[in-house]
Amino acid sequence: MNIQTAVIPVAGLGTRLLPATKSQPKEMLPVGRKPVVQYVVEELAAAGVSRVLFVTGPGKTSIENHFDHNFELVQHLRETGKEELLAELAFEQSKIQFFYTRQRRPLGLGHAVLCAEPFLHDEPFVVALGDSIIGLHGQSNILRRMHACFTENHAAAVVALEHVPAEEVSRYGIAKSKGSGEAVVLDDIVEKPTTADAPSDLAVAARYILPPAIFNELRNTLPGKNGELQLTDAIRSMIRRGEKVYGVCLSSGERRYDIGSVPSYYRAFLEFALADEQYGKGLKTLWESLQNANHP
Repeated sequence: MNIQTAVIPVAGLGTRLLPATKSQPKEMLPVGRKPVVQYVVEELAAAGVSRVLFVTGPGKTSIENHFDHNFELVQHLRETGKEELLAELAFEQSKIQFFYTRQRRPLGLGHAVLCAEPFLHDEPFVVALGDSIIGLHGQSNILRRMHACFTENHAAAVVALEHVPAEEVSRYGIAKSKGSGEAVVLDDIVEKPTTADAPSDLAVAARYILPPAIFNELRNTLPGKNGELQLTDAIRSMIRRGEKVYGVCLSSGERRYDIGSVPSYYRAFLEFALADEQYGKGLKTLWESLQNANHP
């Protein structure tokens, strides 16, 4: 993949996860052994991205600290004979360059993307939401498949898609597509529709490839749901103008783990912990014993 730049919006307040997110970003909550946003960055690195811009907000400095080199910690591990733990800090050696800018007011995902405009040149870029992991342990090739769709079809934009239950469509942007298959042309896309108004069960799955023209589109888009500037609405305008916007569906092994609520966080942590190569087997035994204890 030769798209070099990704934008990770991480300015949200995480109110549905309070009090855990009062002083810690939801993107830094651990899922298994890593914070959520580390899985996102590792996915981008595996896809060939070399520059990441975090669009942050108040209380997000721990994200910057996490991806910085901690020489004092490394020295401490060496001096105390814990060199084996240095492998856990291997992500610090990533060749990705990290940059940070502020979204000064919480005006929606579209506004967060617009905050990235001065950083980006005349080139397409990835948007990867910092609170969503794709695939168990972040193992996914969705971005490479999206990029193939983007280049082969000369697409204006590409979004990742997944099927969601009817009761969940009001939480996401929902797409209407032409035809079927892994890559589909989008006829429409609607931000957080009601179940009755949803054009399908295809939800945008937290990954986008967008052209630099999206910035003008966002500037000409009126505030939508909750008075916020919605990225979905700007993409919808592109579709209505006849531009080719595609969706690429997640495969069966690429389920999105949306760390946006307590139930979804619990589920993600449980699945990742039980699949841990070192500790998963013991945790599964513990889980089964607890089930047996509670159900004699």
